[in-house]
Amino acid sequence: MTAAPDRMPLDREFFDRPVLEVAPELLGRTLVRTTPEGPIELRITEVEAYAGERDPGSHAFRGRTERNASMFGPPGHAYVYFIYGMWFSLNLVCGPEGTASGVLLRGGEVIKGADLARTRRPKARHNRELAQGPARLATALDVDRSLNGTDICAGRGAPLSVLRGTPVPTGQVRNGPRTGVGGEGAVHPWRFWADGDPTVSRYRAHVPRDRSKRGQQAGA
Repeated sequence: MTAAPDRMPLDREFFDRPVLEVAPELLGRTLVRTTPEGPIELRITEVEAYAGERDPGSHAFRGRTERNASMFGPPGHAYVYFIYGMWFSLNLVCGPEGTASGVLLRGGEVIKGADLARTRRPKARHNRELAQGPARLATALDVDRSLNGTDICAGRGAPLSVLRGTPVPTGQVRNGPRTGVGGEGAVHPWRFWADGDPTVSRYRAHVPRDRSKRGQQAGA
């Protein structure tokens, strides 16, 4: 049986493009997290673009490290990092291999498996809060560093994949500064979101941390 158009997976060619093309076109797509307990599906509503070595806000701005190596790999893979000693964040690598660009998934609507997501986010007051923000999203979907480098274009049964879903119409896509990014990277309006969607997180400007942590960036 042929899958419905919205259930078809995005192929690697989708991700093998400039990050500023991929990021807004991910809005409305369906992220599928396959776990031993069952699948969780998320409609993506908020993202941020990070342009690698040409982007002061990116983890890859100063080149390749053991931490960010997945960003330099082939498009269509996951880059998962640990931040502030507490949270994981999920990014999708895009652009040609070696360019180190990626899209941070900042927010979404859990459309399947909400009960399973809630077991990991028991403090969420409403379902709209389950994946509202990158740390919440990763927690709700049980994403950690074990998924770093995962091929999201591997097909059925993969731990992570992205289906075509229903893209957000261009006229409903908004953009602005990235959350928590300071310095020269603060000027880029590379945060994209679905206008009026209740699962979009609240924007927060960069707040300088103590000197020992100034080298940390907020996104990929």
